[in-house]
Amino acid sequence: MKNNLFERPQDLNDKFEHFLTLFPDNIESENYNDSDENKSGIQIERIISAGHITPEGRWLEQEKNEWVILIKGNADILFFDESKFLLNAGDHLFIPAGVKHRVTKTSSDPECIWLAVHFKS
Repeated sequence: MKNNLFERPQDLNDKFEHFLTLFPDNIESENYNDSDENKSGIQIERIISAGHITPEGRWLEQEKNEWVILIKGNADILFFDESKFLLNAGDHLFIPAGVKHRVTKTSSDPECIWLAVHFKS
């Protein structure tokens, strides 16, 4: 059976939750929900941002590779080499470890819901 990420299938029982119902209705600050890193070194992170950006002059530079998908909203990511990616719901991006980047825009209505997977090379 094909499922849409944004629609709850009718035959699911109470053990399952719809992905978008896991987040609060009112967002006052950026919200991270980290998973524990498993034995393979993979970490999965859910992020909610509403108008939040990386502070001016600051660059993010992770020790691990990051694959991110924007589930809801839209956002802009700028890389140190000045390349820019405009993301909409469903768009995903791979950011290699050590690559400097920053979030320059996130929508607030609707808020951005991200899923990020961090992993070693």
